[in-house]
Amino acid sequence: MRPVAEAEFADWLRAVNTGFLRPPVVSENDRAARLANSDLSRTQGVFDRGRCVATFRSFAQELTVVGGAAVPASAVTNVVVAPTHRRRGLLSRMMGHDLAAAKERGDVVSSLIAAEYPIYGRYGYGPATWTAEWEIDTGRAGLDPRWSGPEDGGRIDLVASEEVRKLGPELFERFRPRQPGAVTRDTRWWDLHTGAAIRDDHPWTEPFWAVYRSPAGEVEGLAAYHADETWTDAKQPLNTATVRQLLGLNPAAERALWHFVCSIDWIARVRTGYRAPDDLLPLLLPDPRAARMVTHADFLWLRVLDVVRALEARTYATAGTLVLEVTDASGLASGRYRLDADASGASCTRTTSSPDLTLDVRELGALYLGDESAVRLAALGRAAEETAGAAARADALLRTGRRAWCPDMF
Repeated sequence: MRPVAEAEFADWLRAVNTGFLRPPVVSENDRAARLANSDLSRTQGVFDRGRCVATFRSFAQELTVVGGAAVPASAVTNVVVAPTHRRRGLLSRMMGHDLAAAKERGDVVSSLIAAEYPIYGRYGYGPATWTAEWEIDTGRAGLDPRWSGPEDGGRIDLVASEEVRKLGPELFERFRPRQPGAVTRDTRWWDLHTGAAIRDDHPWTEPFWAVYRSPAGEVEGLAAYHADETWTDAKQPLNTATVRQLLGLNPAAERALWHFVCSIDWIARVRTGYRAPDDLLPLLLPDPRAARMVTHADFLWLRVLDVVRALEARTYATAGTLVLEVTDASGLASGRYRLDADASGASCTRTTSSPDLTLDVRELGALYLGDESAVRLAALGRAAEETAGAAARADALLRTGRRAWCPDMF
């Protein structure tokens, strides 16, 4: 196991493709594009007689926590073990190396999107956000088919990808502090998602881009969607619009963009793309039953590396004190911590006081953004109350009115 050299990068990419059951070929264009976006010092490979048989990469990221602060994260991706080399501890070696390096760098958490549920809890990760997707029957939704624009005096404009590359990053940086669970999007992200950069594993089809402007002319929402072309034998259009992304700085922007997409002529169904499980969308429709949930799954997983900084970075729903006993087989985050929180902020210190709640670091990751319930974890035997009512007190402190959501796969 070692960092990958530039000359080995194509072989490393072939191993990634093999692990994800993609054709094991790498073009020069893809090699160059991926290399430009990879820190080779954080790109690991395991080699057997010169052949790359396991891969692992991490990169710098910021995560928005409850209250709007951003903490440094080590984002994990491209994790593969060749089918010929399973069950030999290769992932454990790569993961252990990367987590130790992240801790040494001062990252507060490590983050990833789990392709398989059972794997990453072994390394201290817990599912911190969930995602949902709906399919909307536009004819049943009850929206006014004569709708010609937002009722608040704002407007919807269709724009080109070139304009999105200018206005999108600024809009997202206004959105990101408002959404716990959101992660950073760099220039490369915008290039890939607007067609300025093409990659073999990221096929590009130009979408339609819709911008919501407030009555004052400010850009406050953005949606990207594409449509298929489906006609019945009777020559009736039954097209489906699939939303790639939709961001709104406020409910007015979300309402206007969803109403716009659902009112486009010839569109019989709308697939929403991945949304927060408590998204406003179904209830924005006069008939919420027109929106059928088709996906509900875990999404962003977090592994806390620095308990003190993590708990001090976020805000809390009420004032209170809680002593947590955190277990961590790797020793990276284990210890007993006293959390004191109120409206002015939070203090977290190591303590020798008796614990109120004992839990593994993976459960702390699940609780961190306020989405999971300590009462539920206690009922499952995954957290232990050392003092009566400690789980309920933890929920009163940690849980949030709206659920955390990560808009981005990485």
